[in-house]
Amino acid sequence: MNGDLQTFLTTGVFAFMLTFVRMGTAIMIMPGIGNAYVPANIRLMFALAFSFVLFPYLQAKIPSPLPGTFMLFTLILMEFVAGLFIGTVTRVLLAALDVAGMVISTQSSLANAQLFNPAFAGQGSVVGAFITLAGTLLLFVTDMHQLIFLAMIRSYELFPLGEIPDVGSMAGLLVKEVSLAFLIGIQMTAPFLVLVLMLYIGMGVMSKLMPQVQVFMISIPIQIWLALVTFAMVCSTMMLFWLNWFGEGISIFLTAK
Repeated sequence: MNGDLQTFLTTGVFAFMLTFVRMGTAIMIMPGIGNAYVPANIRLMFALAFSFVLFPYLQAKIPSPLPGTFMLFTLILMEFVAGLFIGTVTRVLLAALDVAGMVISTQSSLANAQLFNPAFAGQGSVVGAFITLAGTLLLFVTDMHQLIFLAMIRSYELFPLGEIPDVGSMAGLLVKEVSLAFLIGIQMTAPFLVLVLMLYIGMGVMSKLMPQVQVFMISIPIQIWLALVTFAMVCSTMMLFWLNWFGEGISIFLTAK
């Protein structure tokens, strides 16, 4: 009886607990399900269900017999760090949209119009809130969320159970993803940067030719109108470009050997 109980604890409860720590941490902060507008109890129940389905995959990797108290808490801490890293990477990939939205708002003279961005649970630009919600919707419409779940499962090859994660490599990879997020955000807004630059050049020439004209008062409505027209024309291309880059960013977990 005691042997059966020990086997059950080793292959069942312990495996489920370790799976839930990693998967639950990642799900709590991933785009879409981990957003602030999703109730915490919904996120918790989804994490429990996902971990319950996945934990048999880890039964063969669980050490037997059960480790001591210190080793147990060490394993839990390592799983928490791995889950936090996965969720943070996906959140950084989503943050490229917020960067692009802020740049677009600045270039269209709408930066002062702040709006609550539910994807990041804070204030953000109007354009940033819109394209962030649109990007989150596209993740589910295009089944990209399944790629995120697959990345969570394949993360056990990148961060094996029971091994100490390479914190230096994780930090370097995270810094690389953050820099790429800013780069992609700027690349997405290239049409707006060129258009507004040309408009500012025209404003400078006009102010020199006609100093008595209030160029600023005339140009602001034109700047907003041009930015909105440009946004309507390039929005779909921007989002497809971001989706392609999002898939490449997630592939770091899928190509692990």
